[in-house]
Amino acid sequence: MSQAHEILMLNFNGWVTLAILLVYSITIITLVVVVLSENRNPIRSIAWVLALLFLPLVGLVFYLFFGRSLKGQHMISRLNKRRLLNRFHPKAVSIDKEPLTVQERTLVKLARNLCSSLYTTNNEVKIFKTGCEKFESLKRDLREARTSIYLQYYIFSDDSLGKEIADILMEKASEGVDVKVIYDHVGSFSARNEFFKKMNKAGVNTHPFFRVTFPQLANRINWRNHRKIVVIDNSIGYIGGMNIADRYAKGTSDGLAWRDTHFRVRGDIIGSLIYSFLVDWTFQNPENQIDYPAPAVCEIHNHLGMQLISSGPMSSYNNIALCFQKAISTATKSIYIQTPYFLPTDGLLHALEGAALANVDVRIMIPRKSDSKMLQYASFSYVSQCLKAGIKVYLYDPGMLHAKAMIVDESFVTAGSTNFDFRSFENNFEANLMIYDKEINREMRDIFFEDLSKCTRLRYSTWHMRPRLQRTMESIVRLVSPIL
Repeated sequence: MSQAHEILMLNFNGWVTLAILLVYSITIITLVVVVLSENRNPIRSIAWVLALLFLPLVGLVFYLFFGRSLKGQHMISRLNKRRLLNRFHPKAVSIDKEPLTVQERTLVKLARNLCSSLYTTNNEVKIFKTGCEKFESLKRDLREARTSIYLQYYIFSDDSLGKEIADILMEKASEGVDVKVIYDHVGSFSARNEFFKKMNKAGVNTHPFFRVTFPQLANRINWRNHRKIVVIDNSIGYIGGMNIADRYAKGTSDGLAWRDTHFRVRGDIIGSLIYSFLVDWTFQNPENQIDYPAPAVCEIHNHLGMQLISSGPMSSYNNIALCFQKAISTATKSIYIQTPYFLPTDGLLHALEGAALANVDVRIMIPRKSDSKMLQYASFSYVSQCLKAGIKVYLYDPGMLHAKAMIVDESFVTAGSTNFDFRSFENNFEANLMIYDKEINREMRDIFFEDLSKCTRLRYSTWHMRPRLQRTMESIVRLVSPIL
């Protein structure tokens, strides 16, 4: 190779390197401007700016996957939303005539203004605390379906339980029942494609939520649909924390129990469940405009109040986090929380501390052994701060505590798919029932204290003496807790 050619190649390589650096620098500067223009939490904004500026490539990749915001975007058009609201939303109830406290009326109004969640009465609810109970009831209701089955789960496994439910769905589809299934693509990664293709061929209309494929990987992988909603014949509903997988009914692979909470509901709340499902269905199938039948008339007459509160990365606010914070800040007697992962936002943590310091009985129950070691370290990193403020923290000993519930004072309960962590509050599509009823509150309270008898209470005097390596791991994992 001649000397002139070598010089030419060196110059060419130099210009290519300069061009790459220039494009990279422009990209980083543009992303920094985007982060600053979104007016996020200052601490998180600074963290992203520093990562983009001082962690070449790594910061860029992390931002593309975990840093972008979908806030303010619409899942469906305003026209479709109005059509669904008019058809499925329950009739308005005057809360001034309902047996609600002043604090509860404020909470009702907050949920209504956040996500058009109307307060409903004329409801009934059955509480399941084991997967065996819940899935036996669900399978029985599915087999008795006559017109429609709308089923949505974060995880739909192709194990023995998943195959049994899939067989029922295919059988009902062959009978002419309208069967629609939404499953989260990432949550159901373990299930083979053939599993869902078989259902589709049999007449079950299945769709993955936010299918993750190249090049949409960075656009979709961080935002997952964590909801678990079933509506049968527009008259029976299921909502809670249990997915379709063997471990929810049979326990973990190492023989430990799996403790969870799920509801079976009937009544006016069904309209809200249908609306939530159909918003997600229309989002995934914008061309599929079907005239869905209205909710069935239910002969239930009582004052059992319910709202369905939904939240997601496209919401203008962190709907469920705001409702949790309002319920906690207005509590006067007690706050009992069960959650598999305890990674609270600063606002929620301060609200819990303030309640405990005001002599409200605040108790938090988390699993001793989580299904995620990383999330366990992150959860444990908040324990010392809680104990210092007088919050009572308990470790559930028998197995994996996956229940997601909060019981406030004597008449408010919320439970559903929402974990007490950043991901549920900010990045996942979630749905919780908000129940205003003393009897349901009492039943949930009894379940909480039954679980409490199987827990170990943590004491600050012994907790701060845990191994130094564990404390170090907790501190390191806590740094990335907002994206776990």
